[in-house]
Amino acid sequence: MAITAAMVKELRELTGAGMMDCKKALQEADGDLDKAVDILRKSGAAAAAKKAGRIAAEGTVLSYIHAGGKIGVLVEVNCETDFVARTDDFQNLVKDIAMHIAAADPRFVERAEVSEAMLAKEREIYRDQALQSGKPENVVDRIVDGKMEKFFTENVLTEQSFVKDPDKSVGELVTDAIAAMGENIRVRRFTRFVLGEGLERRSDDFVDEVRKQAAG
Repeated sequence: MAITAAMVKELRELTGAGMMDCKKALQEADGDLDKAVDILRKSGAAAAAKKAGRIAAEGTVLSYIHAGGKIGVLVEVNCETDFVARTDDFQNLVKDIAMHIAAADPRFVERAEVSEAMLAKEREIYRDQALQSGKPENVVDRIVDGKMEKFFTENVLTEQSFVKDPDKSVGELVTDAIAAMGENIRVRRFTRFVLGEGLERRSDDFVDEVRKQAAG
């Protein structure tokens, strides 16, 4: 059975669980809303969603260096208490998230961070591509919607497939941690550094030309 955006939205409103969790639960339940609710409850996603409104002002800022010092990540992950923040489970979670950011290069933490202007631009590009490829007008919107979902899964941290377990999203990784640790946990922000990013590297020919001009 095809899972529609309206079905995902309805399940999300009922449980408060994340969109990806809702979509997977509906797929597993073959579109049965009641079964999907049960699946979310058993997985802990619904229980984790109830904790999402609680204040998470503790946590840690962690640095991660990868590839011989060529990639670095700073990430802030929040929880509710200093006690949980100091546990090995929480620290390992943050390390896994930082490592994932280094490897997967997300641009946003949540899809809500993507500006309306960027979303409109992406939709316009995908629509033009679909029309130019000769797709009929009545399927263009579905194609655009599919490409937008792919945009989110490629660029939004919580919707990316976790590098150590591709069957699970980073959002699901956090949800599992919330259920296990009993506190609200959220990735607040991150910065990813790549050595030399944004700098123009001089070619050997350019360097040789400069040396000739200096000698002349």
